[in-house]
Amino acid sequence: MTLDMRMTRQLPATPEEVFDAYTDAEKQKIWFTILDEQPGIVEIEVDLRVGGQQTAVWGPNPDMLFRETQTFVEIDRPHRLVTESTGASPDGMTMTTRIEITFEEKDGGTLMTVVQSGFPVPEIRDFFVSEVWAGAFARIEAFLARQRGTEPADV
Repeated sequence: MTLDMRMTRQLPATPEEVFDAYTDAEKQKIWFTILDEQPGIVEIEVDLRVGGQQTAVWGPNPDMLFRETQTFVEIDRPHRLVTESTGASPDGMTMTTRIEITFEEKDGGTLMTVVQSGFPVPEIRDFFVSEVWAGAFARIEAFLARQRGTEPADV
């Protein structure tokens, strides 16, 4: 049995802009730390093609780095992206999941939907819902608002 999660977020940009913000290494380096008071380490490389990989290393300092390698399984810009993701936390725990993302034009923006499957236990799935993806959506939204010059004063 595998555990899945599904999250959606309405974002203030076109599907092309959201897709590119999510997949472009230079844009990711910005949004990864956009809400941090003290940005940490962020290294990202992307080879955006089926069979290509995205590698990301991030954390507050060299002793607390997370690592993730995503292999692109399906790319249909700007509508859909599917990856196989293997991540490792600083304590050495690893996990492989499948991530399916859709970018749907809706109400003058984009409805971004993430379905991630393969979580080993409910607690890890729940952490990804409450922290990982909630944080990623907030960061991407702040980045897109900044790009459009519509960011709230507190970002």
